[in-house]
Amino acid sequence: MTDRAELRDKIRDMVRQVLSTPSSSPKTPSHISSSQAGESMPEHVVVNSLREKAERAFDRDESAKQLITEDDLKGLETGSRVRISESAKLTPLARDIVESKSLILVKKSSRIPTIKVRSVAIGSDHGGFAFKERLKMFLTESGLSIRDFGTDSNDAVDYPDHAHAVAKAVGEGVVEVGIVIDGAGIGSAMTANKIPGVRAAACYNAALAKNSREHNGANVLTIGAGQNTFDEICEIVKVFLSSEISEKRHIKRVEKISAIDREYRRPE
Repeated sequence: MTDRAELRDKIRDMVRQVLSTPSSSPKTPSHISSSQAGESMPEHVVVNSLREKAERAFDRDESAKQLITEDDLKGLETGSRVRISESAKLTPLARDIVESKSLILVKKSSRIPTIKVRSVAIGSDHGGFAFKERLKMFLTESGLSIRDFGTDSNDAVDYPDHAHAVAKAVGEGVVEVGIVIDGAGIGSAMTANKIPGVRAAACYNAALAKNSREHNGANVLTIGAGQNTFDEICEIVKVFLSSEISEKRHIKRVEKISAIDREYRRPE
């Protein structure tokens, strides 16, 4: 009995000692190495909703607008990111909101990789009106200065009038290049090429647009709204505006075109 009593007392003392010892961080079970434990224990966990926010490039997209007002920034939390067009302007009240809420403005990069021009004249007949309006936004987002020579509705008009206006702006140096959209693109090209100094090309794909610029020094692009989708037209325009003539052999040939133009030009 004495031995059992002594054993119980020893066990009680051991229990008291364990309970009185300050607790420390849990030990890694003996069958798991410290390196394994480190791998299995994530250092940082992001809740799904927060992860989605952290991975977003912006919280609100206002890149389709050229003027950002205070109404466009309402409801945004402090530090929110707002995507805007590269050429967008902010009203004074909008700037105040940006500063007070520490908003981050994310400028939308140009969809045209390397633009070789800064100014474009654009025009269309009634058949190309809808595409012209959409193309204007596409060009403005790319930071280009746009001169619109109509038409301004779907009402029937004569394509030579608008092709002439665009080509005249190019020939007189008001803008660097022109774009005209009619049903097929052919009639507008014929019209534009009557203007001194204009080299208009009707292009139905990106390869022709590139060739017209690099080989022929085209400065007016005509497009057929009935021949291409809007996405195809955007691709044609992108290539046209990001290409230019550079090789001497092509420059020499274009100079011959200009010489012929001058030969048959009426004396003033």
